[in-house]
Amino acid sequence: MRKDALDLPGFAGLLLFTVVLAGNQLVMKTTSTGLSPVFQAGLRSLFACLVILVWMLARRISFGSLRRDLWPGIAMGTAFTLEFIGLYNALDMTTVARASIIFYTMPMHLSLAAHFLIPGERLTPVKVVGLIFAFLGVVIVLADRPGGEASLTGDLLAWMGAVGWAAIALTVRITRISEAPPEAQQLWQLSFSAVALLLVAPLFGPLVRDFGPEHVWLMGYQVFLVASFGFLGWFYLMKRYPASTVASFSFLTPVLAVFMGWAILGEELHRSVLLALAFVSAGILLINRKTR
Repeated sequence: MRKDALDLPGFAGLLLFTVVLAGNQLVMKTTSTGLSPVFQAGLRSLFACLVILVWMLARRISFGSLRRDLWPGIAMGTAFTLEFIGLYNALDMTTVARASIIFYTMPMHLSLAAHFLIPGERLTPVKVVGLIFAFLGVVIVLADRPGGEASLTGDLLAWMGAVGWAAIALTVRITRISEAPPEAQQLWQLSFSAVALLLVAPLFGPLVRDFGPEHVWLMGYQVFLVASFGFLGWFYLMKRYPASTVASFSFLTPVLAVFMGWAILGEELHRSVLLALAFVSAGILLINRKTR
């Protein structure tokens, strides 16, 4: 049953998903001490694909139409592959704070593309202000080069990840794959990227680094809490509650990721990072704001 407003269970579910997603940035970076970033991303897609496949078979969920979904599915899978080549390598090269701030400018890219490609999705004055805020946040991050783990290449790869993420959302909006169940859409992304990422992983250096038992648990976090059941929970929330309300929670993810990086990984909270975070978070809220 769809609800018109967010209730306590919905709020708790969204908050939990946001915390899990923010923690995922730290988990991905930490897992890179044992597995190379692209190999790690490929394994995540492979195991999450198997989980989703079993889930769909057990619940008899439709796989959609192959004729209708083939090319959009390939497009989504390609964008998903590029998204995670960008994000995983970004987290290996730069800080969680910088990568998260840049990566979560995705709504900025999506809103700009939707303005030109989707009828009825024109930019409003409020969204334009949001775009400006988000862009300023990225400019501040890129302009500040404190050294250490502040890799410009890593920052730009996070930007690539954001564009890939926006391309996935845009494909769903402008093609008939939107008629497929969310699980089927997720399966297209995971199955295509599992093959593609594992094939190209050797091009990015040794597959295994200093691998230990802890990395098995870290991969389990990514596979079960994020890539499979986490996103199934997200789709459920999107169906049950107003989409604009659910989407507005996305501003919390970079906020939590930045402070988790500081509290758990010992990353420095430069004033430029905090200022950029404020701009990007405000931009996300304005872009996702429902206007009459």
